[in-house]
Amino acid sequence: MREWTKTLGIVVSLFTILGMSSNTLAQPPHYDLLLKGGHVIDPANNVDAVMDVAVSKDKIAAVEKDIPASQAGKVVDASGLYVTPGLVDIHVHIGHGGAPLDWFTPEGRSNAAPYGIPADIALQAGVTTMVDAGSSGADTFLLEKEEVIDRAKVRVLAFLNIVANGMQGDLEQSVDQMDVKRCAETIKKYPDIIVGVKTAHYWTEEPWEGEHTPWAAVDRAEECGRAVNLPVMFDFWPRPDRSYAELILKKMRPGDIHTHVFAQQFPILLADGKLNPILAEARARGVIFDVGHGAGSFWFRNAVPAVKQGFIPDSISTDLHTGNFTVLSMTQVMSKFLAMGVPLQDLIRRSTVNPAQEIHRPELGTLSVGKEADIAVLEQLNGPFSYIDCGLARMDGKGKLIARMTVRAGRIVYDPSGLSMVEWEKARPQYFNMPGPGHSVPAQADDFPR
Repeated sequence: MREWTKTLGIVVSLFTILGMSSNTLAQPPHYDLLLKGGHVIDPANNVDAVMDVAVSKDKIAAVEKDIPASQAGKVVDASGLYVTPGLVDIHVHIGHGGAPLDWFTPEGRSNAAPYGIPADIALQAGVTTMVDAGSSGADTFLLEKEEVIDRAKVRVLAFLNIVANGMQGDLEQSVDQMDVKRCAETIKKYPDIIVGVKTAHYWTEEPWEGEHTPWAAVDRAEECGRAVNLPVMFDFWPRPDRSYAELILKKMRPGDIHTHVFAQQFPILLADGKLNPILAEARARGVIFDVGHGAGSFWFRNAVPAVKQGFIPDSISTDLHTGNFTVLSMTQVMSKFLAMGVPLQDLIRRSTVNPAQEIHRPELGTLSVGKEADIAVLEQLNGPFSYIDCGLARMDGKGKLIARMTVRAGRIVYDPSGLSMVEWEKARPQYFNMPGPGHSVPAQADDFPR
């Protein structure tokens, strides 16, 4: 009897152990995605070291050293690469703006083509948040929201144009379109999307008259900005009776953003080549300087001497629109500053946490645990690379940044070289299935959300 009892105990213990092992094996992975061995640069948290980044569902779950690969369902080897917060580009153009739907016909009110690029193009450069810079105004914002913002994979926010029709509608010079009340009402209606006010392109050459006074657009944009307690972004053309110094030293409030800072029309340098001291004075009073490269707003003759003298814009942005998206990207603009000698860590700061703070979205541009998992995986290439400016001049450099992978809200949305994918010959059996009639199971190597 004792022997039988002893044997029974051993059998029960064995089944208990097997059951525990089975339950252990059945446990789901602790993390959905693990980026291992990359050089993490997260200026918001003062992280600059080789670390692992783990994601659970759509949130950052851990940023630590040596997280076991066994704890994740999908593991990506990021060694030799830089892992950063998703980049934040605060100057792009999407949607129709003010361009009428019949812009291409003789009957169209305006025959200017819409500015807007397909928003998700930005994901190819590690950008997970873009901000439309005033393409639409109070009359046209809902179209932009329904047409682009609500459907994009990339997060899209917006500055609202003080002109109710927005851009490209042939109404930007109509002062009666600059309706402060309607601008403020629209911003208050969409506070989760609209981050500020934009003014641009106002009365650059024509003589002043009763309706068109020098500061009409600037003053009305500022009035709206004060009403909603949000920044104004300025695209500005100085004139003798509307000076650059007056704009940045008197008109702009702390937190307002001067975009296109290295455009041809601004007196960034004095006659002797030294940096204009009004830039430091304006920055000291809280004015923000943004790149806003674009197709006509970036000259090496301003940028290179300014950077050499220590003046680096607070934020990097592209001003991507239909006139330049084939030659520009966020990483391309960052690469130009890399070629000017700006350290990579500094560029990441000015492409993540800085612009996030400028638009009052501190939850963006960071890899903080619990925040949405927006991640860029970048590579720095070494070798001879050349870059162009808007004045058709070239600058040669020795480095280039490219995006290897982009994660938006925990989903891998850009991975052209297959960092996250298995080599095809080692794929699971499902990959090799021939589709049958009806709704076949897709022949995919994995099921990770993309």
